Amino acid sequence: MAAIKLDHIRHAYGPNPVSRDDYALKGVDHTFEDGSAYALLGPSGCGKTSLLNIISGLVRPSEGQLYFDAHDVTDLSTRERNIAQVFQFPVVYDTMTVAENLAFPLRNRRIAPAEIKTRVAEVLEMIGLTAMANKKARGLNADQKQKISLGRGLVRADVGAILFDEPLTVIDPHMKWVLRSQLKQLHRQFGHTMIYVTHDQTEALTFADKVMVMFDGEIVQIGDATQLFNEPAHTFVGYFIGSPGMNVLPVKVDGRRALIGQQAIALPSGVTIPAGKSIELGIRPEHLTLGRAGLPITVDRVEDVGRRRIVRARLEGLELAIAAPEDADIPADPHVAIDAGRIGVFADSWRLESRS
Repeated sequence: MAAIKLDHIRHAYGPNPVSRDDYALKGVDHTFEDGSAYALLGPSGCGKTSLLNIISGLVRPSEGQLYFDAHDVTDLSTRERNIAQVFQFPVVYDTMTVAENLAFPLRNRRIAPAEIKTRVAEVLEMIGLTAMANKKARGLNADQKQKISLGRGLVRADVGAILFDEPLTVIDPHMKWVLRSQLKQLHRQFGHTMIYVTHDQTEALTFADKVMVMFDGEIVQIGDATQLFNEPAHTFVGYFIGSPGMNVLPVKVDGRRALIGQQAIALPSGVTIPAGKSIELGIRPEHLTLGRAGLPITVDRVEDVGRRRIVRARLEGLELAIAAPEDADIPADPHVAIDAGRIGVFADSWRLESRS
């Protein structure tokens, strides 16, 4: 296992980058702690796979250094870094059996046959392919092949880190839940450093000890599910985490009031509003109450989503999502009440901290 340190990493795919916009990764300075499980979470194009490939050695960063423990591995090959990587799409040897595919990386490292047999049997059980151990991989479907690819990443006990690049994309929903649970169990048992790339917040929040949310080539926040939900550091985190995401409302500031058209909302005490910044309020749908008191709104539609309803409304022309109980009444003259203690204030998209 290894601690992985990213020291001022930046990367550009084009030659001679000049401006900040030329960089796919605009600056990452972070240490993945030895034995921890992390998720890199963000939308397509945010830089998460680029960062993973830099860690694995498939891509050399344009700037900065990479360390495994105290060793500079920036110029080392993937093999020399002693990591395992599982890709989004299955990479298997069709002419080998399932068991032979799993044994292949162990045989390359001259592991004793008895240990290979034990490890392969354990991983076959873990990925649910024991009954297919002697079947050629060419006859399997994409779901089963990805399980083999996942198993090859898990079969080595000596790796410094295991990297997963959206490994469950082609796995059916039930098996996704099973494999995530098994990955967590493996992490607890062996303590590998694990980094898991995904665009799916459920995968990230259920797998990782710490989730690193990426946006536009940067890590904008690191935290657990509670921190990311209740105290998003950036409006993107608020919008991306949650279903639906946080309401982000641009406002004008008048003293200690935030103005949305003709409506006024009291700003949280202890928050200092900087001059010359674009100010927004962040309010979770769960922290709004639909009723006959509060600010007047216009209801556009109501979505039934199981045990609750999502009310899509407008406040002074701004879109608003409200989470309501499944039996909630929609008043003829609807209003919305805001939980004042749950309002986040953002300046140029970054959260302002309260000093109270």
